[in-house]
Amino acid sequence: MFQLQTNMNDETINEIGENHIGTSAKTPLRADAFELTDQEKIERIQESVKDILHTLGMDLTDDSLQGTPKRVAKAFVNELFMGLNPKNKPKPSTFENNYNYGEMLVEKNIVVYSTCEHHLLPIIGRAHVAYISNGKVIGLSKMNRIVEYFAKRPQVQERLTMQVVQAMQEALGTQDVACVIDAKHLCVNSRGIKDIESSTVTAEFGGKFKEQATKSEFLDYLKLETKFE
Repeated sequence: MFQLQTNMNDETINEIGENHIGTSAKTPLRADAFELTDQEKIERIQESVKDILHTLGMDLTDDSLQGTPKRVAKAFVNELFMGLNPKNKPKPSTFENNYNYGEMLVEKNIVVYSTCEHHLLPIIGRAHVAYISNGKVIGLSKMNRIVEYFAKRPQVQERLTMQVVQAMQEALGTQDVACVIDAKHLCVNSRGIKDIESSTVTAEFGGKFKEQATKSEFLDYLKLETKFE
């Protein structure tokens, strides 16, 4: 059985968990993270889920529960945490800005479904991403896919916001990228303080977006109400 090695005591671990402290702008992965195939991971996780449910006292011979361990394992590897695997990283698909569009481009209301790495409970919200082209443009759907890729892993919202900006900067070859995420954390909404109304807003501004005028223009776009009949 896996044994966790840590230098932190229970009090410190609990404090980090409750305060959503992130330790790095990079997702903490071991060097051997991809030695197992996806199928091998599913098989191992399936057994772990069986053990959890059994420990909780659930009757795994019940028709409703027999398929749960495998369903959870497949969801973890193929869906909820698929963003851990670099093979799923979307290709940038950038193009020359032949029409010389020089203003800000904003992709609003990108759906965020992620998982808090402290309690493995959902994070649900919206991301707003913007950039100013310096010669390259990116396919609109790729912006959504970049958000999805970094969201589909155990996450801290601050890290997610930074990773989206860094990936866009790398793809476009410019620092002029910004991201704002507004999300509800079920580890806050459904447990602990159980505050169902609160949400968390994070922002990362690069290049020209650090200038107050550009930042304000971006934030003003987010106030626009989008309605389609």
